[in-house]
Amino acid sequence: MTPSEQSQNALALCRMAPVIPVLVIEDIAHALPLAQALVAGGLPVLEVTLRTDCALDAIAAMAGVDGAVVGAGTVLDAQQMEAAARAGARFAVSPGATPAVIDAARVQEMPLLPGAQTCSEVMTLLEQGYTVQKFFPAESIGGASALKSIGGPLPQVIFCPTGGISAALAPDYLRLPNVACVGGSWVAPRDAMLGGDWQAITELARAASALPR
Repeated sequence: MTPSEQSQNALALCRMAPVIPVLVIEDIAHALPLAQALVAGGLPVLEVTLRTDCALDAIAAMAGVDGAVVGAGTVLDAQQMEAAARAGARFAVSPGATPAVIDAARVQEMPLLPGAQTCSEVMTLLEQGYTVQKFFPAESIGGASALKSIGGPLPQVIFCPTGGISAALAPDYLRLPNVACVGGSWVAPRDAMLGGDWQAITELARAASALPR
């Protein structure tokens, strides 16, 4: 799968809903009901970050939920890319883009959303064929105004901004022509997961899925 094909597939996923939940799952028992709650609320594309010991098991469990498209986030090296593919991940997200990660995505035929934050990084990825990229950490590096500015000289690149985005801030990004969707963790708050309040998560997802873009 070429970088161009990876980007085409990534864009199709980004178009499925205005928000991709960015999930940190600490208890494998949360994986199944969490995926069900988010899908029920209209958010089918789910990014499980590889930051916890049970993340890969969570991907495997959530991949079986009807309507869910589960991917791996915080993919930092080839070993994680391979493990994510084995677990059933259908796409990968990285906070940056190294030659090893890019090569691993090609080997695994995994759609990759590589991270960038400067014009030089965006241009370097664009030269390789990545027309769809992650803008990270969005709020820390200038927010929606910075991404709007990048869109001036580089209108051919579409972004999924992630990092510090809340329900209140999401519309600022979604109205930009170079944004396909946003990544956000607010739709699955930790206290709701710990309390098993899946209905609350469904309601948050429903509100997020209704955001205009």
